[in-house]
Amino acid sequence: MLFEIGYETLRYYTLGWMALGVLTFFGLLKQTQPYGRHTTSGWGPMMSNQWGWVIQEAPSLLFLSVFFLNGSGPRPAAAWFLWGLWVLHYLNRSFIFPFRTRTKGKKIPVLIVLSAIGFNFMNGWLNGSWLGNFADFPDAAAYFSSLNFIAGFILFGAGAIINLYHDEILIHLRKPGETGYKIPVGGLFKYISCPNLFGEIIEWFGFAVMCGSLPAWSFALWAFCNLVPRARDHHRWYREKFAEYPAERKAVIPFVL
Repeated sequence: MLFEIGYETLRYYTLGWMALGVLTFFGLLKQTQPYGRHTTSGWGPMMSNQWGWVIQEAPSLLFLSVFFLNGSGPRPAAAWFLWGLWVLHYLNRSFIFPFRTRTKGKKIPVLIVLSAIGFNFMNGWLNGSWLGNFADFPDAAAYFSSLNFIAGFILFGAGAIINLYHDEILIHLRKPGETGYKIPVGGLFKYISCPNLFGEIIEWFGFAVMCGSLPAWSFALWAFCNLVPRARDHHRWYREKFAEYPAERKAVIPFVL
């Protein structure tokens, strides 16, 4: 049943998933996610932060690929290209980024890891099913020269560069062996506290523009609904932790939020 899904059924599941994303957004505005700098006791068993990232992020790569490759649709060149962009993002997020962070000894609640696996299953199922069954781009030349593809690819590429560049700044804030926090500077940190999260939001909106599918837009919506509250929590934390924190910085959208 998971592989043989009708278009209307996929659409209804996606709309429900999007509604849940909006509800989650308002919930996260009230409840800080308890991992990273916000880790607190009382959330059950803990595990290595680095291995937690691998275990929770790799399923996105796995689930999307399984449903894409087992679809019954034509899987044109454009669908393979979109699949490849997803794979590139999650290869870094799952297997490279976690081991470049200097978080040795830090823990993440197992509950957070399990919830992320649940999200990645649903997200991978919806998007993989669409790419594997309903992505219909019969004329590759027309698609790759279309305004939707060009605009979406520029957004995706810009978002990925912003995300990676500012992750790099954050990674190198700590010298080897250090575990504390510092005020990040450089790049878009001049304007916002979380340009890495800003970049990821842009990235998935670009992906949605390229796909033009409801499941891809649901991912863009979830990226916004999850990462904006996270950025607000980081921003508030910085202001509370550092008396000298730049007052002009916003949380995640320059000059706006």
